[in-house]
Amino acid sequence: MSTETAIRVQGIQKSFKDLHVLRGVNFEVKAGSIFALLGSNGAGKTTLVRILSTLVKADAGRATVHGFDVAAKPGDVRESISLTGQFAAVDEILSGRENLVLIAKLRHLKNPGVIADDLLARFSLTDAGKRAAAKYSGGMRRRLDIAMSLIGNPPVIFLDEPTTGLDPQARIEVWQTIKKLADSGTTVLLTTQYLDEAEQLADRIAILHKGTIIQNGTLSELKKLLPPTAVEYVEKQPSLEDVFLALVGDTGDTDSADDNADVRTEGAVPSGKELR
Repeated sequence: MSTETAIRVQGIQKSFKDLHVLRGVNFEVKAGSIFALLGSNGAGKTTLVRILSTLVKADAGRATVHGFDVAAKPGDVRESISLTGQFAAVDEILSGRENLVLIAKLRHLKNPGVIADDLLARFSLTDAGKRAAAKYSGGMRRRLDIAMSLIGNPPVIFLDEPTTGLDPQARIEVWQTIKKLADSGTTVLLTTQYLDEAEQLADRIAILHKGTIIQNGTLSELKKLLPPTAVEYVEKQPSLEDVFLALVGDTGDTDSADDNADVRTEGAVPSGKELR
């Protein structure tokens, strides 16, 4: 992980008429790290991501992404980032490979076919590359969506609640993908309302509540905010996620056309807690 600052947010404020969404947000994200913005629905997470990705203008404050001022140099910011929203933005009529080739051509890159094949291999989608995206499982579709976001090698990627609506096994697949992004040097800012997601992925976690960051630190730093608990020796019981994965088997075979008929949680995760 680099010591260079990839994202800097200083005093960002945003209101929509009488609704004050962001009330002075401050944080920094180091290059090559995973930074989780944790908060309940309506906390302002998506609004902040839209400001950082130049889709919405802040009312006050300043933000820089990859060294470029978001307000003064939006074009440079857009060339430095990629944004993946809450729902996979893939063309379901096209195959996985055709989706990737299309984005590469839109970015005017050379050898779009080679780029597509490399990303299919990187995200374990080669065998499904010629299949229509409509036949992909939820986890496969999300992995394809993230792969499309990486075309052009943006140094910063925003993931807005990337595992919403995915089943437990698909969530784990996406988590592994996100970790690989950071390992390769990509800076990842993700928003989530899932406590276990932030705990599993993030190098640092910022808790956004009612438009402000109320705490920001590593997981160990945040845990130290609570008083120490009494130590008791109890028998460890398996979690529901342990049971689920043991029963279905972690075979890695997510290419089945009927994967979408698997257990669905509609945004809830057996092993984790969701902020509401």
